[in-house]
Amino acid sequence: MSVFPYIVAGWLLLVGLWGIVTSRHLVHLVICLSVMQSSTYVLLLAVGYRHGAKAPIFADIPSGTQVVDPVVQALTLTDVVVEATVAALLLALAVQAQKRFGTVDPDELGALRG
Repeated sequence: MSVFPYIVAGWLLLVGLWGIVTSRHLVHLVICLSVMQSSTYVLLLAVGYRHGAKAPIFADIPSGTQVVDPVVQALTLTDVVVEATVAALLLALAVQAQKRFGTVDPDELGALRG
C-alpha cells in the first residue's frame, strides 16, 4: 500500500483551500473549490484500490478473483456529478452577481451583507 495517493489528495485539498482563502474573484473561487473536490476523487480511489485486482465486472472473471471495490467507484462517480452540479450553480450565481452588482469581487458585494 502506497501513501502517495493520500499525499496527493492532501496536497490538492491544501492548494484548493489556499486558493479559496486568497481569491478575489468568484470564478476563481469556483475553480479552487473544484480543485478541492478533486482531492476527494483521489482519496476515494486510493481507498478502493487493490493491487492486482480486476475490474468489478463479474460476468467474465472466475469466482474468487479479487476485484476492486465497486462501491467506492460508484461513490466517486456520484461525487463527480455532485461537483459538476455545484460548480454550475455557483457559476450561475457569479454571472447573476456580475449582472446585478457589476463586479465579481466578493469584498465589493456589500449588498449581500446582513
